[in-house]
Amino acid sequence: MNWRKPLIFAGLHLTGSKIPFYLEEIKRVSKLPQDEIKKYQDKKLEKLLLHSYQNVPYYHKILPEAGVIIDGEVHLKNFGKIPILTKEIIGSNFEDLKSRNLKTRTFYENHTGGSTGQPLIFLQDKYYEDQNFTNKIFFCGLAGKDIGKKEMKIWGSEKDLVEGTSSIKSRLTFWLYNRLFENSFNLDTEQTNKIIQNINSEQPDLIWGYVNSLLILSRYINENNLVIKSPRAVISAAGTLTEDIRSEIKQAFNCKVLNVYGSREMGDMAYEDVEGQGLSVFQHSHYLEVINRDNSDFGDIIVTSLNNYSFPFIRYKIGDISEGFIDSSNSNSNYVKLKNVVGRETGIFKTKDGKYVPPEFFIHIVGVVYNTGFIKQFQVIQKSFTVILVKIVLKDKKDEKMLAKIDTSIKKVMGDDCEVRFDFVDVIAPSKSGKYLYTISEVN
Repeated sequence: MNWRKPLIFAGLHLTGSKIPFYLEEIKRVSKLPQDEIKKYQDKKLEKLLLHSYQNVPYYHKILPEAGVIIDGEVHLKNFGKIPILTKEIIGSNFEDLKSRNLKTRTFYENHTGGSTGQPLIFLQDKYYEDQNFTNKIFFCGLAGKDIGKKEMKIWGSEKDLVEGTSSIKSRLTFWLYNRLFENSFNLDTEQTNKIIQNINSEQPDLIWGYVNSLLILSRYINENNLVIKSPRAVISAAGTLTEDIRSEIKQAFNCKVLNVYGSREMGDMAYEDVEGQGLSVFQHSHYLEVINRDNSDFGDIIVTSLNNYSFPFIRYKIGDISEGFIDSSNSNSNYVKLKNVVGRETGIFKTKDGKYVPPEFFIHIVGVVYNTGFIKQFQVIQKSFTVILVKIVLKDKKDEKMLAKIDTSIKKVMGDDCEVRFDFVDVIAPSKSGKYLYTISEVN
């Protein structure tokens, strides 16, 4: 019996929370035909743009110049003319991106983990937070976990772990919502065994995790033939879920493995309803574009958050790369679908002739195809157009034959004149945000 669910909703109603209303609204919108969903999305977008013009100094100047606001009215046909919002623009226009009516909103400061450089500082508010939380409830329901059922987060962010377990209020909230946290920032053998024991003793309905944390855990389970009490689903976040990684996780946990796409500044933006068939975009809360790069199948993901009125992100270049949208007519979801998120912009390699190489190539070649079991961990770094550094933590004696094949495979893609250097190290540290980066390009 799930006694927590009625207690949670009773508490939300008593405190005046609008989360139950938001959840019913999302359920309603998600069942609409795509053209009706698009009308709903456009209406929210128009409202955000008008608010931004009237209350945010940066957009008061930018939107009329782009022809989006003419005589106080919104013209969505010119939306694509709004200049792309970058992290550099945010940094230099921070005060002008704040809404003038902040005092009427319960706002707070947040920041990214800085895994690709300097952390980005921005504002969010209670309305945004509640909408993002509702997205999680909705998505978890689709994955098979009702609110109040047990879930476990295997997380690498020290910020989330500390903030999530430090105060009495947060501990009480997580107890009520039946949430457990496991720290995967330093996933050694002792911590790995501890997490496995807790999974089997707690038996969560749903497990969330950083993709690399889930991979390390799954490999350990599979290599040691351990038995795991299967959850209803495993949700992979904070990294690229390749099919090789999905297969490893699925073998370990014997359940469906779903991908969710989100970020600190945007919240959850898209989710898998069926394994490997694209990411359904939360059109009720986000507007996503993919702008193709020249001579490439890949494009930059551009995001507009429809729920952040304190610090609007309009046409924001988030730094992720996708192959674009796909046909969703045969899907269980009525939302538009991203084909994939191939990785961070800084993780995509670029050849001298301008071609882009996604992280999956290196993950597959180094971590799967030519890994006979001697590679415990790796990271591939593009130092220049002609130098590729492969860092490897050895699990067993190095296999010179396989290293030669890795060298040859990389040169076939990056160029015959490319030098592949191997660096055998004791440890490869995660980024500041706790994410493990398989690929880093110092060129792109």
